[in-house]
Amino acid sequence: MSRWADWDESRVRVRPNKKGTRPRTKESPDYSDAELGRVVTVDRGRYTVRLEDSDGGERIISAVRARAMRRTPVVPGDIVGLVGDTTGDAGSLARLIRIQERTTLLRRSAEDTDDAERVIVANADQLLIVVAAADPAPRTGFIDRALVAAYDAGITPILLVTKADLVADPEDPAGLISHYAELELQIVVSRQASGTASGHPALDPAAVVALRGSLTQRVTAMIGHSGVGKSTMVNALTGADRATSGVNAVTGRGRHTSSSAVALNLEPAESLDLAAARNSWIIDTPGVRTFGLAHVAPDDVLGAFSDLVEGSAACEPGCAHVSPEGGCALDAWVADGHGGDHGAARLASLRGLIRSLAGTEDGPEEKRLGA
Repeated sequence: MSRWADWDESRVRVRPNKKGTRPRTKESPDYSDAELGRVVTVDRGRYTVRLEDSDGGERIISAVRARAMRRTPVVPGDIVGLVGDTTGDAGSLARLIRIQERTTLLRRSAEDTDDAERVIVANADQLLIVVAAADPAPRTGFIDRALVAAYDAGITPILLVTKADLVADPEDPAGLISHYAELELQIVVSRQASGTASGHPALDPAAVVALRGSLTQRVTAMIGHSGVGKSTMVNALTGADRATSGVNAVTGRGRHTSSSAVALNLEPAESLDLAAARNSWIIDTPGVRTFGLAHVAPDDVLGAFSDLVEGSAACEPGCAHVSPEGGCALDAWVADGHGGDHGAARLASLRGLIRSLAGTEDGPEEKRLGA
């Protein structure tokens, strides 16, 4: 006859867990002692973060993500909380335990139909789109894509046109100023000055001053194709020594010199003291080949074409803005001259983007002006 004790599960011996016997807890540390800083570089799982001290000083901290953060992308511009060794001493390593809520997030994808999007920069107020007037020739398709991404992220765009001295009309280099005349878009034109003592071309001082005024007390992301002079302008504004390169004579494309994004402060000047300079950030990003917009809904693309938005009011309900046969009134609007001298080209660019995002046109539109 069986005894009750033979069936009592409370008397069963439990084999110890090979991975440890420490009891689990649902309570996570609140990390109330975490220090906040801005991520300035990301390099193979290591994060360089700048912390500001109450006395006006700063510390540069090297950190790794805590285990709970391993699936969370961290990018330059992020404001993060750090614990552990935050002294900034050589060989020290802190832990990155959280990301503060982001105000903006600039993203792109490899292609318009690629679901894998890439986060480029966090917490930027402005997007400085850099193109060259020549060598390499500017691509309005790239500019339009950058404008769409900026407006979608709630970031103010600025267009910088470099190498204006290489074209016949430096007042309207490559026709870019007239092309975007109907938009409320700030455009800064830079000409290469005579060579410096080092043998490298110097930038137009007026362009540097104009940009410095627009970038002061702001966080500005900078994007552009390789070879357009992006790093050269960064060096002029920040006093850094970012590597620069020329353009491949065969392909007409620039050579990649920057492999990762980095956040830098404006260099202090007579009109910019140290405190203001430390609150003025430029985030230089690697040169891009394409700028996919898979994260942007086709219906939201029109918002970046403010010169055409008013004309869409006459479109039929549910209009996809791809053709008059579909009820689109933009053709008549442009034909009446409301879109300016470049209205037809702007409308073609809009429709190219919409078709590409819908998967009915191959690849990102990268047309040169007038092509």
